[in-house]
Amino acid sequence: MSETHPLAAFEHDYAWHRLGDFPHFHYNVLAVDPEREIADFLIRYEPNGRIFLHRHRSDTHTLVLRGEHRLYEPDGSLKEVRPVGCYTAAPADAPPHSEGGGAEGALVLYSTRGGAEGVLFDVLDEAGQVVATLDLADVAGLFEAQGRQPGG
Repeated sequence: MSETHPLAAFEHDYAWHRLGDFPHFHYNVLAVDPEREIADFLIRYEPNGRIFLHRHRSDTHTLVLRGEHRLYEPDGSLKEVRPVGCYTAAPADAPPHSEGGGAEGALVLYSTRGGAEGVLFDVLDEAGQVVATLDLADVAGLFEAQGRQPGG
């Protein structure tokens, strides 16, 4: 007899979107509050996938809902493993890193708060140079494209 994970139906019902051509994850925006500079969203990481090198420019709170959330150093070495239920609050401008899921992937809730001139994340190249940014207006646009509905 197989056991169904309580979030399986929830995950199945949500529409998962890609961010451009970036591989190994999908997102769903839950809410954006431009006045208070807050964005809440879900990231679903593929099993054993790792995303691009980046830096958080806003205070970022995370909660691991399913799987194993992994953080990697810029050189690709494993920095930290966060199990289900792990809640973290990281300040803006934490060191650059990449993230991903463990063997079963991961589902992580993010809440970003504030930002440097509205910038939430810097996307970095292998040399650590900024090649793109994601700001609150970008996330608001993604939410708008979902019909301003979480799960959409």
